[in-house]
Amino acid sequence: MKALVPLGYETPTPIQAQAIPYVLDGRDVLGVAQTGTGKTAAFSLPMLHRLNRKPQGDGRRPIRGLVLSPTRELSAQIGESIRDYTPNLPITHTVIFGGVKQGKQVAALKRGVDIVVATPGRLLDLIDQGFINLRQLEYFVLDEADTMLDMGFIHDIRKVIKLLPPRRQSLFFSATMPQNIQELADTILIDPVTVEVERRSSAAESVDQRVYFVRQAEKKHLLVDVLKAPDVSSALVFTRTKYGADKLVRHLRKEGVRSEAIHGNKSQPQREKAMKAFKRGDLGVLVATDIAARGIDVDDLSHVVNFEIPNIPETYVHRIGRTGRAGAEGIAISFCNEDDERTYLRDIQRLIRREVPLHVDHEYHLALPAIPLDSGKPGSSGGGGKSRSKKGGGGGGGRGKGGHQGGGFRNRNSRDGQAGPKGNRSGSGRNKRRRPGGGAPKGGNSGGGQ
Repeated sequence: MKALVPLGYETPTPIQAQAIPYVLDGRDVLGVAQTGTGKTAAFSLPMLHRLNRKPQGDGRRPIRGLVLSPTRELSAQIGESIRDYTPNLPITHTVIFGGVKQGKQVAALKRGVDIVVATPGRLLDLIDQGFINLRQLEYFVLDEADTMLDMGFIHDIRKVIKLLPPRRQSLFFSATMPQNIQELADTILIDPVTVEVERRSSAAESVDQRVYFVRQAEKKHLLVDVLKAPDVSSALVFTRTKYGADKLVRHLRKEGVRSEAIHGNKSQPQREKAMKAFKRGDLGVLVATDIAARGIDVDDLSHVVNFEIPNIPETYVHRIGRTGRAGAEGIAISFCNEDDERTYLRDIQRLIRREVPLHVDHEYHLALPAIPLDSGKPGSSGGGGKSRSKKGGGGGGGRGKGGHQGGGFRNRNSRDGQAGPKGNRSGSGRNKRRRPGGGAPKGGNSGGGQ
């Protein structure tokens, strides 16, 4: 408590209030809670309390607690939390993950530690080398279990479980609970208590969700407008690929937006440098792939932007959970293109059981029908959609299926109101990249999508 009060821990979050008593009682716990709700403290505080009641002697400490997490960033974050919780406790811990030399990690293990926070690959590597022995383990925590499976760690997890003693307390935490996660939990937990403080597969209520319809080629220009808005104090931007993240950063820098990218091809020192600058507020925009974004916990992150909508609905829940954490408010903006992302958005809405509000007040709005929660096929017919007629006019006057104005949007296939083959379209829709005098901007109407 001496350590927690200065950290501002006064009232437990719902997941903490429900899980901690069961962990203190020695029960296995299956915890389902959205990211940013305090899961780390929910499993680590009672574990530290119980370990402290059984102090070790002066000999080399055996590993009594193991926390398994999917990424380097999340492991480092959990390690920082345990460090903050234990300045007055005779409990030691270390964090081990790949991407860096193992020397310091091995040295800490040789000195003896009570708790190891680890990613699966480096953990198994050091076990194989004989530096880690889990035979005296008392507590096993699997954090971000759904992310573990998404990243293909199921075989590594099973290898680790086979090395654990049968008499242990197991804690299993996840933001979502699809069937495959439930099946994994059944193999790890014994007579568990299920603690669920958010609806399964739900998005955090504190996040204001929005979707913008925009052509893929114009997303990078819309992103610049979004990031330069005065209410954006910090933004985490998600891309699908590592190449796409680097390409987007180059564009943002060219437009005067200071940004950095983190992804699997970046070295650990590069990732740590970018993360530290982002957390300090020295860097306003961080562009990341999903793998690199696990464990990003930034106070007062104002915006999350899905530059590309994920094809796995649960990934969307993880992404937007980076903002609106610990009761704070946040904004999540998703750019939806004219192609497959409409399908992805439909699946996301079905998962979270709500429609993501469509915002049309931006320069690059693409007037396609909205996607109702009960929609069948995305892009279904309705006024205001894309015209396939080569001789047709601009986008049709009436309102589309989603109730948004159909007239005035750009139609790449329409000849009326359209420029020549290299097309700076001059129809009634606005084209932000036209010069004030009406001439084409330098570089023409180049696409920039990924």
